[in-house]
Amino acid sequence: MAVQQLPKTTVEYPDSDGQPMAENTKQLEYIVYLYDNLCALFADREDVFVAADLLWYPVEGRPDIRTAPDVMVAFGRPKGHRGSYKQWEEGGVAPQVVFEVVSPGNRYAELVEKFRFYERYGVEEYYLYDPDLGVFNGWIRREHTLEPIEQMESWVSPRLGVRFALEGSALVAYRPDGERFIPYVELRRRAERERERADAISRELEKERQRAERLAQKLRELGVDPNEV
Repeated sequence: MAVQQLPKTTVEYPDSDGQPMAENTKQLEYIVYLYDNLCALFADREDVFVAADLLWYPVEGRPDIRTAPDVMVAFGRPKGHRGSYKQWEEGGVAPQVVFEVVSPGNRYAELVEKFRFYERYGVEEYYLYDPDLGVFNGWIRREHTLEPIEQMESWVSPRLGVRFALEGSALVAYRPDGERFIPYVELRRRAERERERADAISRELEKERQRAERLAQKLRELGVDPNEV
């Protein structure tokens, strides 16, 4: 008697949890500040993936096990667009560094739950910043647990090479070369200036090419081969 095989059930992994990226402009500003500058820092590294508010699913077949870090960095994973971060499709690599920016709506129980999630599923460095209180905390993995970093002032992330500090209540960060992270508005202005500079150089090169072509044409009209000049 033939055994009838039942079709496999398709598991859905939603790309959105229905929650806003940020609850206020201050929280959003710091999320974008970290995200944009980390993207710029690793722009030349094809094996570093940076994301903001992206759902992370660590366990295949369990779409209920998920969270969306405000900012996360995954080393050893290629750049590219993703609807979500499915760890089993990412070579089993968990994001090594995550950031959370606290908003007034965050409940203590929610923060504890996220901490336990990051601890359980392999995060190496976890940073939590409260812009209203001006408090910046961090944890680093020691074997199977995330242990608190005792001295956060001028702390340098082992993975990122980024140094963190508080100026009053404001979180600031510095690249490995000592350059300060740029506020997201200035970062975009700088990128625009670089684009305009590249366009200007491209236009000048095109003008030079056209001048050379006109000169070559005149030489040909005089019976001179421009390649022999």
